[in-house]
Amino acid sequence: MSITLPGPTLGVVGGGQLGRMMGEAVARLGVEVVVLDPTPDCPASPVVSDQIVADFDDADAVHELASRVDALTFEIELADPDVLTAASEEHDVPVQPDPDTLRTIQDKLVQKEALQDAGIPVPEFVPVATAEGLERVVEEFGGVMLKAREGGYDGRGNVPVESPDDAADALDSIGGDAMAEEFLDFEREIAVMGLKGADGETRTYPVTETIHREEILRESVVPARSDDPVIAEAEAVADDVLSLLDGRGVYGIELFETREEEVLVNEIAPRPHNSGHWTIEGAATSQFENHVRAVLGWPLGPTDLVAPAVTANALGDVDETQPATLRGVESVIAAPDAALHWYGKEDVRPLRKMGHLTVTGEDGESEADGEADRDALLSRARELRDGLTFRDA
Repeated sequence: MSITLPGPTLGVVGGGQLGRMMGEAVARLGVEVVVLDPTPDCPASPVVSDQIVADFDDADAVHELASRVDALTFEIELADPDVLTAASEEHDVPVQPDPDTLRTIQDKLVQKEALQDAGIPVPEFVPVATAEGLERVVEEFGGVMLKAREGGYDGRGNVPVESPDDAADALDSIGGDAMAEEFLDFEREIAVMGLKGADGETRTYPVTETIHREEILRESVVPARSDDPVIAEAEAVADDVLSLLDGRGVYGIELFETREEEVLVNEIAPRPHNSGHWTIEGAATSQFENHVRAVLGWPLGPTDLVAPAVTANALGDVDETQPATLRGVESVIAAPDAALHWYGKEDVRPLRKMGHLTVTGEDGESEADGEADRDALLSRARELRDGLTFRDA
């Protein structure tokens, strides 16, 4: 294909931190970005060409976006696949990944059933619609993770249920159709950022270890501190997932590593993902640049690791919503091994993702030294992150 600069214009449904980092990544390639987001002056707005202020599923607004761009994508699962398809067809603008893939992934039960039908390993799961049904499942499984079928992300819509007595309240808190998934005695959570390009080309980034607390990602460590057979299995599972899904772009594939060294799929995101933020400093091409390359049908960039890396999320450490002012930044700015990313959100609320920092090491250590280096990088990243606060001085 022939590529000329200035480049094409990309329309993105969603203008949060992912849209912001997408815009930052491709500005140097001459790609213009227009986002659609309901929040005026959304996080992406300072770094993209324009913003359409509208709900993610506003048909008129999505059609307006499609009329102004050369290709469409999305950075949030709240986009409407039917609206995207209609806008794509009317304005003869490709949308990637395929809206049918978005439709499958949006419903966690449908997603799990598709994976299971394809022979891809997943935890045991069942749909639940009543408190009585959930009580029976909790008794059978000895506790479950209750998940909203639609609308949940970043830990929202997930409720652990350990006793049948908690079933009714848990189901009420979900507020809709739900899926119950067995509790796993896992060794760690890991993830693979997968990539589908033109002509069916697929690539994967190195397997990443993801550390969660209260269902929210706190840190990512790459390479993952898993044994080689687990790494190989994770890569094989990720390849199978990519074969199942239609459409170009980046896919965040979240996985469980069990005590028995099995690898099971937790969830999939059809977009760049928090688990892959380390790629900005730690990989030859970031997930954000590669997502845009893939959506546009451009050649994919290399996904090789350039240095071990640990990313730590800066979350809201406040008790209630307030204007966002991050303090303690000077310690991260002064650190030669750290990079800070601010998401530009005006308000901070408890546990809201407001930014992240990435600490990188040196490549080329032995395997043992490499794991020790990752342990040290994790401690270093936590120390720098824990020096940040949104609390008043």
